[in-house]
Amino acid sequence: MSSAWQFYISSVLIYLGVDIMACWGLNLQFGYAGLVNFSFIVFQAAGAYTAAVLTLGRPGPASIQQYLGGAHWPFPLPVLAAGAVGALLAAGVGAIGLRRLRSDYEAMVMLVVSLIATSIATNQTNLVNGANGLDLVPKPLAGVLHVSALSYQWFYVAMTAVVCVLVFLLVTLITGSPLGRSLRAMRENERAAAALGRNVTGLRMLAFVVGGGIAGISGAILVMFISAWSPGSWLYPETFVFFTALIVGGSGNNMGAVVGAVLVPVAFLEATRFLPQFGPPGFIDAVQWIAIGLLALVFLWFWPRGVVPERRRRFPRARSQPAATGGGRLEQNSP
Repeated sequence: MSSAWQFYISSVLIYLGVDIMACWGLNLQFGYAGLVNFSFIVFQAAGAYTAAVLTLGRPGPASIQQYLGGAHWPFPLPVLAAGAVGALLAAGVGAIGLRRLRSDYEAMVMLVVSLIATSIATNQTNLVNGANGLDLVPKPLAGVLHVSALSYQWFYVAMTAVVCVLVFLLVTLITGSPLGRSLRAMRENERAAAALGRNVTGLRMLAFVVGGGIAGISGAILVMFISAWSPGSWLYPETFVFFTALIVGGSGNNMGAVVGAVLVPVAFLEATRFLPQFGPPGFIDAVQWIAIGLLALVFLWFWPRGVVPERRRRFPRARSQPAATGGGRLEQNSP
């Protein structure tokens, strides 16, 4: 296999790992808890900016980049910090948007949050370098390994896979436990779950915060690979790619999120790279968004449960025991 193809395949695998983590985070919020988070890309961007700033160092007076703070934290501390920032940001947004609001109003709040965050990052140049974004983000452990560029690509694939496994264990620990059943019960009927003694607000916040932390981790892995990040990388339509992946793959189960990440952000969008150029500049990019919208509509209409439907759990009925009297046998009175 030629080096060019190895670079391409390894890059696709890294993007796949990032997308799988993001889909797991959104699936925890939307698929399990029923939270329509239209600002999901904001938490991924927060993690990307955090990891970039904590590895770039303090900008010098002659630097072309201006950003808040700056440090030289060793790996994996920037990734952990990105997850913490994503979770803290989700806690702040959730405290405003998840309390005493119906699901449709929650979706509107999340969309507004996405628009506000993009405007702030674009116009506040001293925060994260404004519309130009951050560049030259150091790659983790690149100065320690001393390997070729191709070998480092495959090392990054392995590192991304390890992070994916850790995220999967976290998500499985939550969704496969009684806590996961409480999340599903809340998703199906909040009032019934509250009547059974479940803390609905606490469950919603938990799913939202953990999902935000996973989004931050995925953003950190992505920015340290591509070495750049700007407001144009996380416009609010990017969130709908992950929603489409869950719709296609099947929400409410972790395997469906993996299948959706493989089919939509990677296979479906990556296939457009091989299309011949036609039409005016930017035409193919516009067709991509139209195709994603049509794909979501087709699955919502014909296969709403996705390629891998959520498994319906059935519990056996408890057999009623007749009341015993005397020696434990049911006594019948003779007529």
